[in-house]
Amino acid sequence: MHSPHDPFVRVRGAREHNLQGVDVDIPRDVLAVFTGVSGSGKSSLAFGTIYAEAQRRYFESVAPYARRLIHQVGAPKVGEITGLPPAVSLQQRRSAPTSRSSVGTVTTLSNSLRMLFSRAGRYPEGAERLDSDAFSPNTAAGACPECHGLGRVHRTTEELLVPDPSLSIREGAVAAWPGAWQGKNLRDVLDALGHDVDRPWRELPQQDRDWILFTDEQPVVTVHPVREAGRIHRPYQGTYMSARRYVMKTFSDSKSQTLRAKAERFLASAPCPACGGSRLRPEAMAVTFGGRTIAELAALPLSELAEALESAADASQTARVLTEDLLARIATVTELGLGYLSPDRATPTLSAGELQRLRLATQLRSGLFGVVYVLDEPSAGLHPADTEALLTVLDRLKEAGNSVFVVEHHLDVVRHADWLVDVGPRAGEHGGRVLHSGPPADLAGVEESATARFLFDEAPAPVREVRDPQGWLKVGPVTRHNLREVTAEIPLGAFTAVTGVSGSGKSTLVGEITEDLPGVGRLVCVDQKPIGRTPRSNLATYTGLFDVVRKVFAATGTAKERGYGVGRFSFNVAGGRCETCQGEGFVSVELLFLPSTYAPCPDCAGARYNSETLEVTYQGRNIAEVLDLTVEAAADFFADTPSVVRSLRTLLDVGLGYLRLGQPATELSGGEAQRIKLASELQRVRRGHTLYLLDEPTTGLHPADAELLARRLHELVDGGNSVVVVEHDMAMVAGADHVIDLGPGGGDRGGRIVASGTPAEVSRAEGSRTAPYLARHALR
Repeated sequence: MHSPHDPFVRVRGAREHNLQGVDVDIPRDVLAVFTGVSGSGKSSLAFGTIYAEAQRRYFESVAPYARRLIHQVGAPKVGEITGLPPAVSLQQRRSAPTSRSSVGTVTTLSNSLRMLFSRAGRYPEGAERLDSDAFSPNTAAGACPECHGLGRVHRTTEELLVPDPSLSIREGAVAAWPGAWQGKNLRDVLDALGHDVDRPWRELPQQDRDWILFTDEQPVVTVHPVREAGRIHRPYQGTYMSARRYVMKTFSDSKSQTLRAKAERFLASAPCPACGGSRLRPEAMAVTFGGRTIAELAALPLSELAEALESAADASQTARVLTEDLLARIATVTELGLGYLSPDRATPTLSAGELQRLRLATQLRSGLFGVVYVLDEPSAGLHPADTEALLTVLDRLKEAGNSVFVVEHHLDVVRHADWLVDVGPRAGEHGGRVLHSGPPADLAGVEESATARFLFDEAPAPVREVRDPQGWLKVGPVTRHNLREVTAEIPLGAFTAVTGVSGSGKSTLVGEITEDLPGVGRLVCVDQKPIGRTPRSNLATYTGLFDVVRKVFAATGTAKERGYGVGRFSFNVAGGRCETCQGEGFVSVELLFLPSTYAPCPDCAGARYNSETLEVTYQGRNIAEVLDLTVEAAADFFADTPSVVRSLRTLLDVGLGYLRLGQPATELSGGEAQRIKLASELQRVRRGHTLYLLDEPTTGLHPADAELLARRLHELVDGGNSVVVVEHDMAMVAGADHVIDLGPGGGDRGGRIVASGTPAEVSRAEGSRTAPYLARHALR
């Protein structure tokens, strides 16, 4: 029995995911870093076991009625955990983006700013004081009635709705209308109303064109459809809806992302004429503080907002108290290198790393102590200069009396740790063991550790010849976001790294590269967006591997005897799937007073297929067992099937051997999704020059996996292609042929090309924030 004052969190018998009965002791009140290659089990230990158990214990203390409102994680597979304080988790998962969520709302800066204007703002003479809600565009009291607090209105024009006026209505002149029956119905209704649907659009009278596109009337007429041979069409009552009405209705009401995106093509967005884009009612906009409205202050970058608040000297005690609170909140955000963000910047436009650091700043202000903070790669998306600020913040959390557990790959963060838990030695079933739990320096003696080689290896990297460009690609001049008339030259047939601190304009510049630019040829953008939004989409379906595997099963003797085709082996269609769970593998169980919970399907036990389908085997395994194999195990299993092996080999080459073939898309990180896209691209037979664009491909990668990925990208360049990466990992940058460094700072302090040239040249550049960090890596 451990004493109640035991200073350790002690985990016994952890078996979550690939953990192999792990026993580990981690001291409290320290900065403990969990390392290991991708898929080794470090997140399963930190999040899946330690955090999940702290969460479960907290829920045990909550009333059952309240518990049903909370999305719960199941009990982790662990023998016992002792010495575990309450835990707070900061993960990189994005919440559903909404245009109303902003930097101000995430950090609660908006609340303080609204309170300042409500209590200490300068009101017009005779105007009554407004409640703080009246300064929020997200409330009925504050939102501009014209745009409902969004700041923009969507309008449409004849040019947008009818892109080709030489077509007749029957030929589809009104491009905004839906296809299939609904579009035909609207044409038939117009015909019945007496409009000429066979005359070119431009020849119709303007009055008729305006009515067809913009009327709010919805007349009902009897339609007599044109008969097709052998089919009877009865007359029906058809209702007319103008093109504008259809587009606006679809855009505002449709739940389908595809339909909304299509409708948006026919809309032009413009600042709201009533509020000028401020999103607020005129009463709120009439109140000022320091000579500025709340919208003007919210549009300033945080570093400038702090200056504006300091200079707006107001003698009242209320103003002083509220201003000091705001400045203290802003200071924690700017300390994390986010001073370039403005409070009104929409959350969906932020990177996952920026969002996590905003949440971290909010936690710093919360003043909690005695808590375990579990963080998921807080250095993701951070320039080495910003990582130093992050370490200061983590130290402050620790000094406030908390334990900080961080899952991390960045070597500077690993070196800064008080305690290191290294999981491995490799990924998937070859990992799941704790190789070391102790001070970082002691890891040097652990031979099996992949982390030790990078943490202590001081040997210079091998010298690599810089490639000669096959030509140059000119991008710009670009004036967008914080870039002003910026022109960049990118070498073709080479490996280019674009660097700079967060917010310096890297992604904006790279986003201007399109297939239309001379010299690009084929363009492939490999981003970190999910490969699917439902558990039905998985690694095998996305890469096309599942099609080949189903063909292999359909070609077996048993399948031929029974007449099973390829479709029989899909869990997405009726036939071969288990109908109880409709191929999901689990069923939702409704509980009185508790949240719905998911349980494995009682009929197929999570296999997703019915028993007849599972009787068909290939080399002793059924389709469900094959989907459960890791990429690495599947490569051995399908060694005799070349088409399957090629797909699996590319997945292994980008370091994804630990993923299961049937791993749902919803369980994959952004970095994993990006590498799956890269693998699907690598397996294609390529013809001609291709330009590959990658946005921080090393995110979430252990240095050993990053090394593997770099090798694959250099092979693409050796094959006659060009690669451009936005990157913060200096090892990857040092291995490039050409570097374009933006800066010198973020936001308004960035947006210029500070240096460009070989890594050696950029490492000596004056005024570059990247240069000193690049200089630490071996240079040719």
